[in-house]
Amino acid sequence: MTTLLYSHNDFENHEVPAGHPERQARYAYVRDALAAPAFDHLQRQEAQEVAWDRIALAHPEPFAQIVRDAAPSAERIIQLDPDTWMGMHSLSATRRAAGAGVAAIDEIMAGRADNAFVAARPPGHHAEQDRAMGFCVFNSAAIAALHAQAAHGCERVAVVDFDVHHGNGTQAIFWDKENVFFASSHQWPHYPGTGREADTGVFGHIHNATLQNGEAGNAFRRVWGENLLPALSDFDPDFIIISAGFDAHAADPLGGLNLVEDDFAWVTQEIRAVAAAQSQGRIVSFLEGGYDLEALAKSAAAHVKALAS
Repeated sequence: MTTLLYSHNDFENHEVPAGHPERQARYAYVRDALAAPAFDHLQRQEAQEVAWDRIALAHPEPFAQIVRDAAPSAERIIQLDPDTWMGMHSLSATRRAAGAGVAAIDEIMAGRADNAFVAARPPGHHAEQDRAMGFCVFNSAAIAALHAQAAHGCERVAVVDFDVHHGNGTQAIFWDKENVFFASSHQWPHYPGTGREADTGVFGHIHNATLQNGEAGNAFRRVWGENLLPALSDFDPDFIIISAGFDAHAADPLGGLNLVEDDFAWVTQEIRAVAAAQSQGRIVSFLEGGYDLEALAKSAAAHVKALAS
C-alpha cells in the first residue's frame, strides 16, 4: 500500500484575522500528528500550484480572475465574504491545495500510488462555481474529480463528505453533471443551510443525510451504512474523492455532533472497502474542517491510519 501525503508551508502561511477559527495552527497540528513514527511509511510530496486550466474545470475564468485580482501582494489581508479571507500567501495555498489533488490523481492513475491525503488549508468544499465562502476559495475536491474525468477518462467519479457542514459548493458544481456523485452527512439545520435530503440533483446522483444536534457515532454510522455507502456502491465509481472534515467531533466548537476518532476511522475503512471493490482502491482525501486543535490532530491521524493501512 502506497499512500501519498501532500503538504506545503504555504498551507500554514495562509493568513486569516486573529481569532478566526480556520487559524494557522490547524495545519501545524495536523502536520505534527502525521510526523509521528507510525506514519514514516507515507510518501511525502510537496504540493505544487495547480494550473489555471484545471481550476476552470470547476470555476469559470471570470471568478478566477476576481480571486487573482483580489489576492494581496503585501502583508495585509482582504475579505472575500464574511468568513473568507486572503493574505499574501493565500492564493498560493489554495492553488497548492487543488494542485496536490490533481497531482495525486495523476500519480494514482499512473499506478505509482494507491491513495493520497492532502493536508491543506484553506478548505474547499463550500466554494461554489463563482463564489468563495465558508473559509473556502477554490473547491479542490471538485477540481480533482473533474480532472480525473478530463485527463484520465474516468467515467464516473464520486465525492463523499463527512464534514459537520454540508459541502454546498461541491453539490452546486455537481448538480447538473451526469457522471459525478456527491454524498454528504452533516448537521441539520446548520451552516450553510443547504443539503436537504430531498436535494438529489438533475440526475439523482446527490445524496444528503442529515444529522441532528447532539447525535453521535451510532447515528453517523447508521446513515452511512444504510444510505450513503450503498448509494456510493450503486454508483460504481472509477475514483473516490473524500472531503475529510473533522468538525463533527464532540470537542469541536463549530459543530454540535458527538463523533470521536473511531467514527472517522470507521467511515474511512468503509469507503476504502467500496474503493477496493469498485475503484481499484483509488482515493484522494482532502482536509476540510476541524477547529479544535487536539481533536483535529487525533482525528486526522485516525483517518490517515485507516487510509494507509
